Amino acid sequence: MIESLSNPLLSANAQGWSLCRGGCAVMCAVLAVTFLSGCGAEPDSQAVVRDNGDIEPARGSGNLKLSGKLVLTGSSTVAPLAVEIAKRFETEHPDVRVDVQTGGSSRGIADALSGVADLGLASRALKKDEVEQGLVGHQLAIDGVSVIVNADNPLSSLTSGQVVQLFTGAITNWSELGGEDADVVIVNKAEGRATLEVFLNHFGLKNEQITADVVVGDNQHGIKTVAGNRLAIGYVSIGAAQSEADLGTPIRVLPVDGIELTTENVASGAFKITRPLLIVSKGEPTGLAAAFLDYAKSPQMHDLIRAQGFEAVTQ
Repeated sequence: MIESLSNPLLSANAQGWSLCRGGCAVMCAVLAVTFLSGCGAEPDSQAVVRDNGDIEPARGSGNLKLSGKLVLTGSSTVAPLAVEIAKRFETEHPDVRVDVQTGGSSRGIADALSGVADLGLASRALKKDEVEQGLVGHQLAIDGVSVIVNADNPLSSLTSGQVVQLFTGAITNWSELGGEDADVVIVNKAEGRATLEVFLNHFGLKNEQITADVVVGDNQHGIKTVAGNRLAIGYVSIGAAQSEADLGTPIRVLPVDGIELTTENVASGAFKITRPLLIVSKGEPTGLAAAFLDYAKSPQMHDLIRAQGFEAVTQ
């Protein structure tokens, strides 16, 4: 909810409304818009004057006081970034609370469609049928999906063919790739996770072809599983993997087909297992949701995006 400005002129202007009748209504509307512009709204913003005389500031009125609560749900890849953006937003707008919940891209998309959430979080492109239902994807960043192994695994790189052989059970022992004589432990993602969809699409696989020993939900679950088992191999967001590796978590990100998994290679297109990170809305957002989205897409958030290991996009 966007609250009105407190100003003696507004009170006087409101009295003018009570005096307006008939043909004077148009002039009063013009006065209301002129007043709002004089109070510091951005030059390209426009006010909407309701039938009851209320003034609703348009999207982009950056100096107006905001209040209320937003609920964002969805991708566990995007959620940590959304939390950091929300902290800054709440600092600048103390009367706003932003609740960020995970559960996967499928949940974020479903909740945005149903109205359970004000905005959804998705770590994949929207599908045609989702767009047809009125969903709009607002891209914040670009992420890659990285193959990870335990830090004690001596393997230094993989080819795409070897990745397919490992995850489909054609290679079942690490000795076949020069490692120890021990069975490979395959860590796969659960249905409904965007990371799973990106991985399957890139390698031309179907989920039923994966010979999973462990099925995980979010990125942190996958990272902890691989970190705790020297025989495990999995795949997670490159941003999440790099952040954890930098913190000393015992995992390693493996190059695929000789391409190092860096944000630079993701941005340049050299690394191909990529996906957009989106905030999703049902139609174009309004009010508090629009203000938060504009804030999230602003260049001032690029430091938070890069701190999460993602590549920012220029709006």
